[in-house]
Amino acid sequence: MKQNIRDVYNFNAGPSALPLAVLEKAQQELVDFRGTGMSIMELSHRSPAYEEVHNQAIARLKSLYSIPENYEVLFLQGGASLQFSMIPMNFLQPEKKAGYVMTGVWSEKAFAEAKLFGEPYHVASTKESNYHIIPRMDELQYYERDAYLHLTSNNTIYGTQWKDFPDTGDVPLIADMSSDIMSKPIDVSKFAMIYAGAQKNLGPSGVTVVIIRKDILEKANPNIPTMLKYSTHAKSNSLYHTPPTFGIYMLGEVLSWIEESGGLAAIAKQNEEKAKLIYDAIDNSNGFYLGHADSESRSLMNITFRLADEELEKKFLMEAKSAGFVGLNGHRSVGGCRASTYNAVPLEACKALSEFMKQFQKKNG
Repeated sequence: MKQNIRDVYNFNAGPSALPLAVLEKAQQELVDFRGTGMSIMELSHRSPAYEEVHNQAIARLKSLYSIPENYEVLFLQGGASLQFSMIPMNFLQPEKKAGYVMTGVWSEKAFAEAKLFGEPYHVASTKESNYHIIPRMDELQYYERDAYLHLTSNNTIYGTQWKDFPDTGDVPLIADMSSDIMSKPIDVSKFAMIYAGAQKNLGPSGVTVVIIRKDILEKANPNIPTMLKYSTHAKSNSLYHTPPTFGIYMLGEVLSWIEESGGLAAIAKQNEEKAKLIYDAIDNSNGFYLGHADSESRSLMNITFRLADEELEKKFLMEAKSAGFVGLNGHRSVGGCRASTYNAVPLEACKALSEFMKQFQKKNG
């Protein structure tokens, strides 16, 4: 796997690191895309050259995730935040409720949008404990007639992640996987719908991936604006209007990089190794570094921690920035520190951060 080593160690939470090999290929093809004499950004989205890029990206997604034939793969715009509204607009029927598992800020935002269109309710919530843990399966209380059950698979702000997913039977399971999509193998058939903004593990900002089971498309509300119907985009292969062509091109190249890196099993193994390096620095610090997430719920994508003293925390972040570590500040709503170790963040970057943390503790402990 070619490593993304440059002048800085990029731990940004999103938009985040991209594989160096992908950036270099995009640079080579930027002015003259594969002999067309035009940039990919100049090509018509109806041209054969672009349609090949578009369809290859869909094919790679289907292959990597072993997506069954009864699913559609869509490329949409508006980020995951637009999905917070589109989901209840399409699927929250007047006579039904929708269950939301509350594990952080993004599930709160999704829930707030659903309230505009129907009756959502909390299936479970860990807000009282400041979202430091993922609810247990036996804590999920929902109704068999629910329109759907919604969860957020990885919580970037609090650093928690679902390790397994519930079997919801006839209740459609919908997951926001914006921050851990393609970070490990999953069983897509457990879900009625998966959605994700691309800007963490899949490419640049501007593209939203939706993986949706065909049968729920048939049950969607027909009386909503055309552009907000999933069926509109499914029927037109996500080409109903001009898609974000450059973003989809980059997404396809990132998926190709995942294939060349050994697929999702190899990516998952490296993600575990990367996270362990930083978690070990926290766990072996005798309280100098304090992790936020419960050990059973720790994210492999976003490692959140604090230092016991606020002034020391400021010093840590300042010195880390001077040493070339970018994006270690925690989310503005909670503060602290956060290392986002998405797929394209190389092992060497995590080793360097782990060593920096140990040396900082040695000097200031």
